[in-house]
Amino acid sequence: MPRLRQVPRSEADPIATTMYDMLFGDRDPVAQPGTETGTPGDWWTVFALVPDCLKHAINGFQFYRDPARQLDPQLRELGQTRAGYARGSQFVYSQHCKSCRSVGLTEEKIQAIAHWQVSEEFSQIERAVLGYTDALVLEGGRVADGIFDVLKAHLSDEEILELTYITTLYEMHAVMSRALRLEYDDVDERIVEVAAPEGGSDDVMRMVDTE
Repeated sequence: MPRLRQVPRSEADPIATTMYDMLFGDRDPVAQPGTETGTPGDWWTVFALVPDCLKHAINGFQFYRDPARQLDPQLRELGQTRAGYARGSQFVYSQHCKSCRSVGLTEEKIQAIAHWQVSEEFSQIERAVLGYTDALVLEGGRVADGIFDVLKAHLSDEEILELTYITTLYEMHAVMSRALRLEYDDVDERIVEVAAPEGGSDDVMRMVDTE
């Protein structure tokens, strides 16, 4: 379950109700969860706690899908999908694998996003976008000049700004989904102590102690 309260239809603000109608029909998504893509849908019911926050997020979705965007949708989706993977969000990664298909990326490229560094599936600009995404997500924006030089050789300044904004927007969604345990990121922490066997020792390095 999400870590925050979900908003049932009976308590929903008009903007949330509109989204509930679009995604869930006339169901109460708290009592009867599930979207047509297979997710529980609790991203929407939690974000509905703060209608202005939900509206801001929806505006972000509309921004990146607006026909006015200059950035190639395939490059955009490479950034979004890799951001989900690099940040460890099953939700963002899984959903944007589907979005990759919707903009015409091949199955081979989609599967290779996880190991793009050693894949021959990608063009120079695609590799630069994936490298840039890793620099944004994993290096906190520390981007090597060599990566940026390739971006500048292929993309306009406007396209690079769009790429930067959209990719970091989806890192935010990945972080929030994990923190609040939304959708496919509702998973237990796997880095925990594994108990020693009955009667075992807590001195894990005893076997190499030569003194």
